[in-house]
Amino acid sequence: MKNLHFIGFLLLGLAFLLYYMLPEFSMVKLLEPISLMGILAGIGIGLIIGGIVGYVSKGTALKEEQKRKELKQLRKEKEELEKQAAELANQQPQTPVTPVENKNPQNY
Repeated sequence: MKNLHFIGFLLLGLAFLLYYMLPEFSMVKLLEPISLMGILAGIGIGLIIGGIVGYVSKGTALKEEQKRKELKQLRKEKEELEKQAAELANQQPQTPVTPVENKNPQNY
């Protein structure tokens, strides 16, 4: 948002500079109704565009924050499941597995 403010002030300064460079510039003409309408229209358009950009960027930031929270919750659940699996593995008795002998081998 700071960049948007900077660009807004830069454009406003450029507008005043261009207006000042007019051959028939005077401070009285700056305060005439037509000049004031132009200045207010420029400010209004800038506020509308800034509002739209702010709304979009805030929505994007909120979505990213929601994703971060979900990812953190999933990681926490995964760690809990791993702990439960380790506890279950420790609780079950370890029985050695013996290979089964084939009692009826076929001789060719």
